Amino acid sequence: MSAKGDSHSQELAPSQAAHRIRSMVLAALLAALTGASSLVAIPIGPVPITLQSLFVLASGGILGPKWGALSMCLYLAMGVAGLPVFAGGTSGFGKLLGPTGGYLVGFVLASATVGSLTKSSSRLPWIFFSSLVGLSVIYILGCGWLSLIAKIPLKKAMMVGLLPFVPGDLLKAFLASLLVVKWQAVQTDR
Repeated sequence: MSAKGDSHSQELAPSQAAHRIRSMVLAALLAALTGASSLVAIPIGPVPITLQSLFVLASGGILGPKWGALSMCLYLAMGVAGLPVFAGGTSGFGKLLGPTGGYLVGFVLASATVGSLTKSSSRLPWIFFSSLVGLSVIYILGCGWLSLIAKIPLKKAMMVGLLPFVPGDLLKAFLASLLVVKWQAVQTDR
């Protein structure tokens, strides 16, 4: 076989290349939307209220586990690099080490979790359940880290870092689920 044949066999088929490019663009878009949704932050304690979880959960359902997680890694990289994409327009590596660091890292795992779970069904109840599981991942990592960093009991961390967010996060999980169902329906119609 010629060298030309060898190099050609390593190239992606046009449909694979198009899928990869589309995934990259969507991952960047969802990372940007996650960052933009952090700009309006309502401070209620060590953890502010933002719209970020809406896009974190949607990223997993739209992109799947791999690209959803990569999207949230890109979001974290943007913030660490100095772009004002963390809550309230903040940035820097120190945010990952601060009280909200567990929530931020939880975004990556939550997106991957939602992406893994939503592969098996496109029905709204399952996608909503998957989003709730993703929220649980964010809460577990977030409250655990908050407890560790703030040196407070886990119960208190849950009082300030979970309970105030539940009503709004349930709504955001439902909205994210609707986005995912709509996205999946559009994709199957193509």
